Amino acid sequence: MANASSLKFLANVNIEKPVVDSLLKKGFDVKWVTDIDKKMPDTRVCEIANSENRIILTNDKDFGEIVFLQKKIVQGIVLLRIKGQDAMEKAGLIERLLDKYPSKIIRHFVVVTKEKFRFIPLEVA
Repeated sequence: MANASSLKFLANVNIEKPVVDSLLKKGFDVKWVTDIDKKMPDTRVCEIANSENRIILTNDKDFGEIVFLQKKIVQGIVLLRIKGQDAMEKAGLIERLLDKYPSKIIRHFVVVTKEKFRFIPLEVA
């Protein structure tokens, strides 16, 4: 069973810096794609996440297609679907997710909205 402190993240290029900074400040192991390669394709993001056992954090719905249609296996994905793109609000929602459901993030596609968290199990190879 995972606890929040054991989770590692790969924040996609579209994740705002305040969200990344918030996770780092709380002691999480976070790599930000922006610091590696701003033009990195989504498939490469998945490869890095897999090789380093990281959960992908993204605002990009394309990752749903990658894991469900293309059957790419990943450690987990947290998709932020928050209108208004308020970075501090996103950081607060991620914090709530990690506090309440740390063990439900691994091997799940988690959709985060202002109203709820939705957990969709990912296939395991």
